[in-house]
Amino acid sequence: MADPINASPTPKPLRRRLLLRRLAATAAGVIAAVGIGACRHPGPQPGAARTIQFWTLDLAPKFNTNIQGVIAAWEQQNPGYRVVWTDIPWGSVERKLLAAVFARTAPDVVNLNPLFAANLASKGGLLPLDGVLPAGAPQGYLPLIWQAGRSAGPDGQPEQFAIPWYLTARITLANTGLLQQAGYSAPPRTWAEVPAYAEAVRRRTGRYALFVTVVPDDSAELLESLVQMGVTLLGPQQRAAFNSPAGRRAFAFWTDLYRRGLLPREVVSQGYRRAIELYQSGELAQVGSGAEFLRSIQTNAPQIAAATRPYPPITGAGGDANVAVMTLAIPRQSQVAEQAANFALFLTNAANQQRFAEQARVLPSSSGALQQLRRNLEAEQPATQPEALVQQARLLSADTLAQARVLVPASPGVKRLQAIIYTQLQRAMLGQISSDAALAEAERQWNAYAVGRFAGQASR
Repeated sequence: MADPINASPTPKPLRRRLLLRRLAATAAGVIAAVGIGACRHPGPQPGAARTIQFWTLDLAPKFNTNIQGVIAAWEQQNPGYRVVWTDIPWGSVERKLLAAVFARTAPDVVNLNPLFAANLASKGGLLPLDGVLPAGAPQGYLPLIWQAGRSAGPDGQPEQFAIPWYLTARITLANTGLLQQAGYSAPPRTWAEVPAYAEAVRRRTGRYALFVTVVPDDSAELLESLVQMGVTLLGPQQRAAFNSPAGRRAFAFWTDLYRRGLLPREVVSQGYRRAIELYQSGELAQVGSGAEFLRSIQTNAPQIAAATRPYPPITGAGGDANVAVMTLAIPRQSQVAEQAANFALFLTNAANQQRFAEQARVLPSSSGALQQLRRNLEAEQPATQPEALVQQARLLSADTLAQARVLVPASPGVKRLQAIIYTQLQRAMLGQISSDAALAEAERQWNAYAVGRFAGQASR
């Protein structure tokens, strides 16, 4: 299945993330065909108006029974319509989606992450949902998660283009043995506490406290940390807003940690997978990941797993945690938009989300489903200590959603923004320029890009 969190320990999810990034990077050029095609709707073909084409990403065959059951229940309630489900492997999603766009056979409901949905929406490829959703539809979802479906259309104005589906919230998994050696009973809760903690871990254990990569095409965790530190990334007309007092403090924070030797040297050259390797080998005090990653540690590094405990994620002063979201969107080409929206709402209602979340071991975006999932987790009676830890991690992950949101805006070009910021921050970390100069250069490069990329868009 599609794993929405950007911190995943295995090669396959890494390839998935890289593929989505390539999609986002190339969307500006190829998605124009979607917008053009959206202006010239073909007449309905015989029988086509009663068929809903539904695409998911990497859910078959593991979740066949679940998805097929939802489809059968919806079809029973909506006689005269049928849903044709197509599951797209991640390795071929780009080719299949673009082929469907050019052939004007785009699906009616498609599973996307917010970033790619934003790229489609900005080129007119997605249908704004306000006109097809019933009144009160947002009330069934976690409010901050519902907002993840909002992005800018071709005119630059934000609209609701997607319905949230399943989620992953990052928590902290920490090695209690290293914490105790460093004089800590728990890892830090805020970024402000990290420097003293990182110094204590390094001085007293010889290991490192944490690994946050600055490789441009890898994890967005560091970019998310800037937002948690009070940095506003983008302002009106998508221009840089990060060269601010908060931005200067944040750049200096990461530059100083690295120059003082409190981060592994590889953060400038290796991605999140290196963090996993270091943690499982006992060289890292903590790692940020989803709750289910604890099972991987238990399999791959039993001794480290025995010392591992789940803790709340590191946040900023405001307490905002990050959440990764998978959504459902309706391409503008759809001839059955109202029925497609009805199906998407049915798929993501409380009962259906709760069943899917239990099977997939993810978190639901439905508030009712989250409440039921939490009750079920509390009622579990694990037979072993490892299972009890996984239960604890999942409960903590569910609790995190109370203050979780998508921290980095799903703006077209945001992966370019990450690449620019990370590249300049690398230069500061390596002592090539000062952190203030790196921030100013990142601002200059982003604005030069934004002038052409967002020309003519209205302010948000």
